[in-house]
Amino acid sequence: MAGNTPLELEKFLPYRLSVLSNTVSQAIAREYEDRFQLSITEWRVVAVLGRYDGLSAREVAERTAMDKVAVSRAVAELMKDGRVRRATADHDKRQSVLSLTAKGRKVYNEVAPLALQHEQRLLAHLDVEEQLWLGRIIEKLLLAEKALGVDRP
Repeated sequence: MAGNTPLELEKFLPYRLSVLSNTVSQAIAREYEDRFQLSITEWRVVAVLGRYDGLSAREVAERTAMDKVAVSRAVAELMKDGRVRRATADHDKRQSVLSLTAKGRKVYNEVAPLALQHEQRLLAHLDVEEQLWLGRIIEKLLLAEKALGVDRP
């Protein structure tokens, strides 16, 4: 009976992925928190808008798989700091879109290389083949989870 099987967290994939994600995010965050006064959530918003300008807050939440409330709080803080601006979408005047200000773009241009350097230091522990497999496995699991999510209530 599956209900009696103990959950061994150290072997449970969602737990292990969460720990890995949090550990990596916190390591990168240490590199920009003090220097730029950015939280992890704020950096993720800046990173997404740096790559995909003109998204709605909902679209940012979807691209990052972050909670909409957390994204809204981060956007509000970034707007207060003058790093993000909100405008009306050209295609739909009822929708607002977000973009980085010059100040936000400057932060993005300084933090992105730090994040990429950290990624390279981490990936250096894998050989080229392992790096390719890691990318394939992550993509496959993301697609599988999206497919599983379709059948859920």
